[in-house]
Amino acid sequence: MSDNNSMEYSTVTLSLDGDVECECAIIRIFPAGDNTYIALLPIEDEDGDEVFLYRFTEREGMEPLLENIETDEEYDIVSQAFEEELDAMEMEAIYDSEEED
Repeated sequence: MSDNNSMEYSTVTLSLDGDVECECAIIRIFPAGDNTYIALLPIEDEDGDEVFLYRFTEREGMEPLLENIETDEEYDIVSQAFEEELDAMEMEAIYDSEEED
């Protein structure tokens, strides 16, 4: 687990082009259309404005599989679903903070 703004996140290390490794916090795993996707935030991204979106498949007894989003149409569907997930996360945070008060 990694500490990011006092919240704990699971992390994954991506192997990018040129044998570059990038450690990312898992923001959310979410459905969109007929598939499941994962949103990853690079931990070293100081601005916090770069998010990686991948198609996500869990395989029994094996490591999860991350696949690139191949078409603009699929990307549009996934990015819209991710925006909705961010809104839901924000509402959850507001609800949780109200419960604490």
